[in-house]
Amino acid sequence: MADIGLSDSVFIVKENTVYPTELARGPWDPNAQHGGAPAGLFAQLIERAAEPQRVVRLTVELLRPVPLCPLTYHVTGAAGRSVGRWTASLSAGDREVARAYALTGRIDPEGVILSRADEGEPNDQLPFPENGPAFRIPGMPEQRSFYCTAMEARLVTGSVTEPGPAAVWFRLRHPLTNGEPLTPMGRAAASADFGNGISWVLPFDQYVYTNADLTVSLFRMPMGEWIGVDARTRIDLPGIGVTSTKLYDRQGLVGFAHQTLVVCRR
Repeated sequence: MADIGLSDSVFIVKENTVYPTELARGPWDPNAQHGGAPAGLFAQLIERAAEPQRVVRLTVELLRPVPLCPLTYHVTGAAGRSVGRWTASLSAGDREVARAYALTGRIDPEGVILSRADEGEPNDQLPFPENGPAFRIPGMPEQRSFYCTAMEARLVTGSVTEPGPAAVWFRLRHPLTNGEPLTPMGRAAASADFGNGISWVLPFDQYVYTNADLTVSLFRMPMGEWIGVDARTRIDLPGIGVTSTKLYDRQGLVGFAHQTLVVCRR
């Protein structure tokens, strides 16, 4: 793990090695990362390789807990005239711990936005973050980490203490990587991974329901610092669940995310 005093970023990237700081830590294991940290990292690494194209669809597979130790990364792929297809990986030693697949697209800065919401929901929007209290997931330890320190969270629908759907705005307080500005998909992916936590349906003190993957698809690049995450979790089969999420910026709906959950008793 990198010395947090060297940087206020979630990761320090040097050549083909990533050094996670304490700001990448997750809630399940003090030696493992929050899923939003590598998800946002993959988006930034791929967008850097694909520039000037932007990531419009990102699928992250968390093969095992991503440790808080130096990680080797690789990005391969190519950008065509309109779209590109990319693969990225993170490895601890000779063991791959996470993998990502991305579709990138050419963004026309002078393009016209035809719709900011679903056709059937013309007023589809969340209350703004200023209207909500600070959010903390029940039962999660208060420590220097991705969810407590790197992120600011504001609850605008649903409940902290009751199970069910909920909507929370997220804003990264720290850059994901040293010396680089946050990208739109980086913000969206880092925030979308919170979906299963904010829309919990089983008590944390009795069950663990971590996500084995995350897919984020954007039809519009989000603008501004805040990403709204409106999530609903469904657990119907023994050991399996799905979280479906709508993603917003202040102008309205920007895309969707899905997580596959692995559920087990503590």
